[in-house]
Amino acid sequence: MTQFPVPPRLPRTIRVPAPAFLRRQSKSVRYGVGAAAAVVLLGLLWAGWKWQSLHAGMPRLPQDMTELWDMNREPATEFVDLNGKTLAVRGPRYGRAVAIEDLPRHVPQAFIAAEDKRFYLHDGADETAIARAAISNAASGETRSGASTITQQLVKNLILDSRQTMQRKAQEITLAQKLEQRMIRENDGDRTAAKNQILALYLNRVYFGSGLYGIDAASRFYFGKPPEEMTIAEASVLAALPKAPSKLNLRENLAGARDRQAYVLGEMRDLRFITREEQDAALAAEIKIIPAPVYDPELGYVLDVAAERLAATLARVPGDAVVTLTIDPKLQSKVQARISKRLAADGPAVNAGQAAALILGKDGRVVALAGGADYKTSPFNRVTQAKRQPGSSFKPFVYALALEDGFSPFDVRSDRPIRIGEWRPVNYNGEFIGPMTLTEALTRSVNTIAAELGNEANPERVVELAQRFGIRSEMKPYPSLSLGSQEVSLWEITGAYGVFQSGGFKTEPYIIAKVTDTRGNVLFDRGPWEKERVYAEELAADMNVMLTRAVNADSGTGGKARLNRWAVAGKTGTSQDWRDAWFVGFTGAYIGGVWVGNDDDSPMKRVTGGGLPADFWSDIMEIAHEGKTPEPIFGAGLALTLGPEAESRISFYRGMAQAFASAARGPTSPGSPSGEVVQQAE
Repeated sequence: MTQFPVPPRLPRTIRVPAPAFLRRQSKSVRYGVGAAAAVVLLGLLWAGWKWQSLHAGMPRLPQDMTELWDMNREPATEFVDLNGKTLAVRGPRYGRAVAIEDLPRHVPQAFIAAEDKRFYLHDGADETAIARAAISNAASGETRSGASTITQQLVKNLILDSRQTMQRKAQEITLAQKLEQRMIRENDGDRTAAKNQILALYLNRVYFGSGLYGIDAASRFYFGKPPEEMTIAEASVLAALPKAPSKLNLRENLAGARDRQAYVLGEMRDLRFITREEQDAALAAEIKIIPAPVYDPELGYVLDVAAERLAATLARVPGDAVVTLTIDPKLQSKVQARISKRLAADGPAVNAGQAAALILGKDGRVVALAGGADYKTSPFNRVTQAKRQPGSSFKPFVYALALEDGFSPFDVRSDRPIRIGEWRPVNYNGEFIGPMTLTEALTRSVNTIAAELGNEANPERVVELAQRFGIRSEMKPYPSLSLGSQEVSLWEITGAYGVFQSGGFKTEPYIIAKVTDTRGNVLFDRGPWEKERVYAEELAADMNVMLTRAVNADSGTGGKARLNRWAVAGKTGTSQDWRDAWFVGFTGAYIGGVWVGNDDDSPMKRVTGGGLPADFWSDIMEIAHEGKTPEPIFGAGLALTLGPEAESRISFYRGMAQAFASAARGPTSPGSPSGEVVQQAE
C-alpha cells in the first residue's frame, strides 16, 4: 500500500498585509489610522441608523395625487342659494379652487417672495436656505429663521403634523422631494407644470386664520372680491398672513400685517416681480377690509334639514361640500320673522307655544321653512321631526280614494249618527245636518261622512293611497284613520297635497338643488325630475274643486286662508282636545302647510285649523305671492259657481234617489268592531 505524505496544517487565521504606506509607519501611527477608520465606520453606521429612525413610520404619498386636495381637511359645508351667494358655513371656510393661470401674476409672486424665493429652482427642499438658516440660528443661539419651502409647508399641512421635532423635519424634507419627483413624472418631465400644480395646491389649502383656507376664501372674506381681482397691495398683505395667521388677523391687527407686507413688497421688488413705482403705490394704497359676514341664525332649521338630506343623498360627504339650497333667502327670512311675531302676539292668549310652516314650489322645492318660533331657543324642527295628528287635514286623501272608487263630488251622503264597531264618530259641534253632497261634506269638514267613506273603502286602502301620495310615516289601518288620528309630519302632508295642485303628479319636497366640492366637481344635481303620475288628472281636478270650496264657500272651515287676487284650495285640521291645529293648502304657484300646537302635547284653548293656522297661512302666503301674476288652480274653475241653493237642490234630489236605491238594496252592515273611542276632532 502506497503511503502518501501528510500535508502540513495550515493556519486558521488569514492575515491581510497592511498597505505598503502603513507598513512603513510606526506602530502608533498604524493604531491611530485604524482607530480613525473605526470611528468613521461607526459614524456611518450611526448615521444610517439615525436616518432609518428619523424616517420610521413615515407616511406615504397617496397613489392618486388628486387625493392631496382632500387630505387632512377638517369637514366643512358651505350652503349657498340658487344664485351662488353664501348663506352660511358650518365648519371652517374653504374657498373655491383657483387655477394659477386664472390669477394675476402678482398674486402667486407675492407668496413666492414671502415664503420661497427659490421655489422654481429647488427640488422640494432648498439646501442653500437650510444651510443659511442653520448658520443664522447657530450664531444667535436660538431658532430665528426657518428654511421650509412651499412644498415642505404643503407636505407638513396635508400629510404630517406641526410638531417641532427632528424626525418630522427629516420626513418633511424627504416627502417634499418625493412629491416634486412624482409631480414631474406625472407631467411628463415638465418641471414648470409640476411646480405650478404644487403652488396651486398650496394657495388653495394655505391657512389664513379666522377659519379661512385658500386665497379664494381669504380674498372674499376680507376684501369682498374673488382673488382674480386682487391688487398688488391686497395680494401682498394676504401673503403676509401665513407666517402668523392668527396674530396678523386683518380685522384685528391690520397694522401688524402691513408691517409684514412691507417686507413682502421689498422681496417682490428685489426679485423684479414689480417695479419701484408699483412697490411704492402698493405701500401707499389703502387696504379696505369689509365687515365680517353675518349669517341669519334662524337659518338653523333650514341648515339642519339640508345637512340631514345631504348625508342621505351622498354615500360620502366631502370635507369641502358646497351645497346649493332651494330656499328663497328673502322669503325665508320674512316667513320666519312673521311666524315668530304672530306666535308671540297671539299664542299666549290661547296657550299655543309653537308653530311651524313650510312653503313648496310647484315642483316640490322648499322655498321657505320655519321649524319653530326661535332656533336659538329650540332647534327641534317641527316641520320634519315632529309627528302629530293632522285631524281633518287628512280627509282629502279619503275623498280622493272615494273618487277613485267611482264616487262623484255631487254624490249625496247623510250626516247622521253612525256606529262603526264600537266607534261612534260625531262632528266637531256635536250636530248632524242630514243629506249633503260630498263636496259640501268636505267643505263643512263633516266627520261622519268621511268616516263612512273611509270604512267602506277599507282603511288599508286609505293607508295605501296616502303612501302613494308621499306620506312616509307608519299608519295603522284603524277606522279613525279617516279623521286624521295617525301621526304625520308637516313635511309629508304638505308634499302630499302637491299631488292635487299638480294635477295628479307626485310632489317630493326637496331642499338641495346641487352639491359640488370646492373644485367644482358636481357630486349631485337634482336637475329636471321625471314626474310620476300617482292620481288621475280628472280626479285631481274634481278634488281641487272641492278643496277650493272648502276655503271660499261661506260654509267652509278655511275662510281665513283666503288671499288677495289668488284662488286658494286647502283644508283645515284639528286633533282631539285642540292639541294640534293645521292648515294645508295651495295656490297656482305654491303649496304650503302650517301647524300650531305645543311641544308637550298639551291642549290649546279651542284653537282650530280654521283659526290661527289658517290666519298664519294667509299671512306668509301673501308675502310669498307679492309681485306675482295670479295663476289658476288646476281644474278648479267650477269651484266658485256652486251656490248654496244649487247645493241644497242637489242634496235633495240626490238624497231622494239614493234613499230609493238604498231601500231596494236592503240594510247594510255598519262595520266591524274596532274597540276605539269616540273621535270628535274637526
